[in-house]
Amino acid sequence: MSENAITRRSFLAGSAGAVALTAAAGYVGFNAWEQAHAEEAAQGGGETKTAHSLCNACSSKCGFTAYVVDGRLDKLIGDVSHPYAKGKLCARGYGYSQIAYSKDRLTDPLKKNDKGQFEVISWDQAFSEIADKVKAIIGSDGPEALAMVQDPRPSGKYYTKRFMHALGSANVYTHGAACNLSKESGFTQVIGTGNYSSDVANSKMTMFIGRSYADAIRPSSVASLQKAHEKGAHIVLVDPRCSNSRVFADEWVPINPGTDLALVLAMSYVLVTRGLYDEAYMRENTVGFDEWATSLAECTPEWAAGITGIDAGTIARLAVEFADAAPAASIEPSWRGAFGCSYANSGETARAICLFNTLLGCWNQKGGALFTSSVSAGKLTDERFADPKKPEAKIAGSAEYPLALSSMGTNLFAAQQAKEGAIKGMFFYNSNMAAGYSNTAYLAEALSNLDLCVVVDVQMSETAMLADYVLPDTSYLERLELPEFIGGKVPAVALRDRVLEKIHPNTKPVDEIFSGLAEACGVGEYFQFTVDELADAQLQTVGLSLNTLRQMGTASFPEKEFSYGNMPKWKTPTGKIQCTSEACEKAGLSPYPTWVAPAVMPMGNELRLIGGKQAIHSHTQTGNIEDLMQITKDYDLTRVWLNADMASRLGIADGDEVEVSNGEHTGRVRCKVTQRLNPTALYMPSHYGCSSPDQHTAYDVGLRQMDFVPFHLEPGYGAAMTQEAVVTVKKVGA
Repeated sequence: MSENAITRRSFLAGSAGAVALTAAAGYVGFNAWEQAHAEEAAQGGGETKTAHSLCNACSSKCGFTAYVVDGRLDKLIGDVSHPYAKGKLCARGYGYSQIAYSKDRLTDPLKKNDKGQFEVISWDQAFSEIADKVKAIIGSDGPEALAMVQDPRPSGKYYTKRFMHALGSANVYTHGAACNLSKESGFTQVIGTGNYSSDVANSKMTMFIGRSYADAIRPSSVASLQKAHEKGAHIVLVDPRCSNSRVFADEWVPINPGTDLALVLAMSYVLVTRGLYDEAYMRENTVGFDEWATSLAECTPEWAAGITGIDAGTIARLAVEFADAAPAASIEPSWRGAFGCSYANSGETARAICLFNTLLGCWNQKGGALFTSSVSAGKLTDERFADPKKPEAKIAGSAEYPLALSSMGTNLFAAQQAKEGAIKGMFFYNSNMAAGYSNTAYLAEALSNLDLCVVVDVQMSETAMLADYVLPDTSYLERLELPEFIGGKVPAVALRDRVLEKIHPNTKPVDEIFSGLAEACGVGEYFQFTVDELADAQLQTVGLSLNTLRQMGTASFPEKEFSYGNMPKWKTPTGKIQCTSEACEKAGLSPYPTWVAPAVMPMGNELRLIGGKQAIHSHTQTGNIEDLMQITKDYDLTRVWLNADMASRLGIADGDEVEVSNGEHTGRVRCKVTQRLNPTALYMPSHYGCSSPDQHTAYDVGLRQMDFVPFHLEPGYGAAMTQEAVVTVKKVGA
């Protein structure tokens, strides 16, 4: 480890609470850092500079102040003014800062030679050769044969889209198909937008389906959950696995995985048949209610009990408790875990949840489900920032998966098209598709079939290993990015500013990389500005400047503060909440949410393979961080979880090495035997199994969930169905 890195001693001192996996201590603040760095402070120090920035350990992008002493990163303190940080960061936030000094950083542009080995080349050669291949693909197959996959970050989402649109391609995908595509697409069919927020802190009852704030972790979310718990709110966790959020919950409902839709439909049945819903609200604000209500006739608690494994009395009780708590109650919108991208019924589960919340009349009510305020950059009049011409063709996959949001698209369809030869060239920015999105063998074959594969990253990911060219990005601490606009009760804008001078001289920030590619490809006229100029221009439209935000880090807009009780404007085709959807019907689904079974079900001794996050990792991104991986090793966190009763049947004891197998893959790992898991499931953390030898810390540690997942896409929505996989488990040597 570089001498410039945060030391393991100081990091572990600062995040010991998260290491112990107690939800309340999953994040730490200023005092912990002061204690951790007491020795350094006593020794005196050199010149100290500070800069505001945003964490890059997950998609939350919490704000912090970085302290830099004599050019070396010394400590991070969560910004009090940032709406997600509220003065704190989680363990991942501290740990991931080490990426800047990682010995495994990419330092120069690389090209794969005829022997399949990477060799260092110049930026000029990289830009020139990539451009030649891009022009050749466009010349032979058109711009629609090019695609981009990016994990949205402030500058990345702007520059990648602008580059592709300048080339004439609409094929710009996020990681959504392996994260939250089903959830946001399903929500959009009902309420016209892809998300809402639950007012947890002020609620009387909140149900979390497959989501754990204490394992995510956004400090403000954990604080709101703690506040709700202390005020006596009824907090219910519906999850096959008892997560770390249990410390704040009143009950854990260990549902059979993939059956959340049946639970929500049955609770809706109770509200409708007993007249426990807001009839006036439904009459005034919805279309298609009668059709949906009629379809619920068979969705009794007894029916759902046979599917979900939850007692019928419990289902009915939960529904009645919701009605009693309404409108200060809601089902929280969740994210990836339950219905973000997991099952053949994930999009329909999202639709059903929106309609259940509607029955409660809880939209924009205190303690309910909110559409909070937002702010964004206004139109820029400077011609340098004018958008490229809109591509003629729609994003690939829009016809085959019409319910997928075009702002995300289904990147797995693009991979399928690459395998079949329709897409010839793909770019990846901050995306490790090959290891984390779906079946790894399929994706490796698909990417290997491309005429051009370009990866922009900070380390040699599995996707980079498959590339023709690998372009070294700076770490997030070494660059300025565009402003990040944040919705909330009080909307805000925050800045990821440059904290450190460039550590490796031949790396480039994302804005320079795509500007250079554009110039080489002949579309440089769309990039005749610096990121500083664009950031300042965007901020000027909301009454700020780049210099101002650099000083503040985060600026709020109190004049746009959210007010309870305001009726939302439903941005649906009908202008109302849609209990029925014409688009869903055209896509071959039911016009209203109805029961759709998971694509596969465990038989005999088979178990459904489910994944999830741990409080110290973000999927494949953080596995190569030494301190975070050391916590994994210290606490044996690569283990799969197996229900104790099932383990007894299979002759497996806690700590045994087991073999996990299905038709896609076989691997060995140690086992944790516990009653904190539904007996039909096997839980595998989603952070391990790295197969890139150049990631020396993460390489070959644990198993990789996606090795076991078949390549398949959810009908209509196009998501990965990452938990539609069954496996067998046996003790090694048995």
